[in-house]
Amino acid sequence: MSLLFEAFTHFRDLQERARAAGDPEPTAMTLSTANGQGRVSSRTVLLKELDGRGFVFYTNYESNKGQQILAHPQCALLFLWKTLDKQVQVKIEGLAESVSHCEADAYFASRPRLSQIGAWASRQSRELGSREELMARVREFEQRFEGQDVPRPPHWSGFRVVPDMVEFWYGQDFRLHDRLRYELKDGVWSKRALYP
Repeated sequence: MSLLFEAFTHFRDLQERARAAGDPEPTAMTLSTANGQGRVSSRTVLLKELDGRGFVFYTNYESNKGQQILAHPQCALLFLWKTLDKQVQVKIEGLAESVSHCEADAYFASRPRLSQIGAWASRQSRELGSREELMARVREFEQRFEGQDVPRPPHWSGFRVVPDMVEFWYGQDFRLHDRLRYELKDGVWSKRALYP
């Protein structure tokens, strides 16, 4: 078993344990990106898939995060599962790459219709004059696609964060936490414990 596969297996196990322990959104992750001046921005997004290559989420490519990732694909993810005993964090760093059109189309087709309409209606991250302005755009696209499937907007797709580092953090008493880091260097994955 490769070390990356081991890390992914461990991640899936922890996520399922968090779900079983009642975490209301175990797929929630903090995504951190940076702009051209190095200013870092963070927000919560939802993990939609962990495949053999990385962590997949979907967004509007014209949003701040989409534009930042397209210009500077190095990013970080952070999961925090408070429902697990003494809390667990998983930190991921790596490069984001665009998912294929087929992957994006398939995921978009699985979304509720109003979420699909919302992807067309929202000018994500741009200034909004009023709630009514947004709802008018929702009605506009509901009428536009009435009686037909809603196609995926050309500016809406997914990113896969391909990790070069995955770190598991386990809370312990007196801040003597356990940390286990998987890291890719010079094409080789390693695993080592870190001081808290």
